[in-house]
Amino acid sequence: MTQGLALVGFGEAGSTFATAGQWGEGARGFDLLAERRAAMAGAGITACADARAALEQAELVLCLVTADQALAAANDFAPMLKPGAIWCDMNSVAPDTKRAAAKLVEAAGGRYVDVAVLAPVEPARLAVPLLLAGKAAPEAEVALRAAGFTNVRVVGDAVGRASAIKMIRSVMVKGIEALTAEMMLAAEQAGVADEVLASLDASEKPRPWRERAEYNIERMVTHGLRRAAEMEESAKTLQGLGVEPVMTAGTVRRQREQAGKPIKRSSTT
Repeated sequence: MTQGLALVGFGEAGSTFATAGQWGEGARGFDLLAERRAAMAGAGITACADARAALEQAELVLCLVTADQALAAANDFAPMLKPGAIWCDMNSVAPDTKRAAAKLVEAAGGRYVDVAVLAPVEPARLAVPLLLAGKAAPEAEVALRAAGFTNVRVVGDAVGRASAIKMIRSVMVKGIEALTAEMMLAAEQAGVADEVLASLDASEKPRPWRERAEYNIERMVTHGLRRAAEMEESAKTLQGLGVEPVMTAGTVRRQREQAGKPIKRSSTT
């Protein structure tokens, strides 16, 4: 497998995977930045001076560029693919971007697979969870496992499905990070950080996310208007402490919009 493996992009993810996989010089890589191409030798793979040299014999391509370059990479490099090559788009971009990239790759004779990377590549490395979607996803799963990836799952044959899971999940994951920052900035400014965190510890009740999501939405539907009013006061509190209530202002709007709406129960299948 490594004889037909190529990487496009050699940032944190690409270098981590190459080092962990110990793919050897049979694997080839290309990056627009010369310093990243120079780093490929340290990971044991062959650095190519141009994309064509990296891709012309590749059967499996891992595209690991920055999000803003994902579509450009597909546009620029798809014509260089070997017929039938699998292009694994592992970039964190919207489903529509993945679908646009898929059209380019497939028009050039390649097979496109939407891949969502669901955790930081360090320390998971080749055990990082990967979700795959697209008609060629089953074949890509086999190829990725042959390359050493151990946590791979196909979630459907429609390009964009894996990306949708990743992007929507990020609303919560990154949103919690932003909410945490907003809370701590205000708590530290007010000198009450220890008390706020202790209060959260006391009230936190671990529960499955399906149950938690249904409970949270029910609270908003039933009490959204009252909670929106309370959060407006929270926003004023932050403003008084010199902290812009970016996330809190959004909470006011969402609480108010959800108030009184019919509750849609999530499927258990």
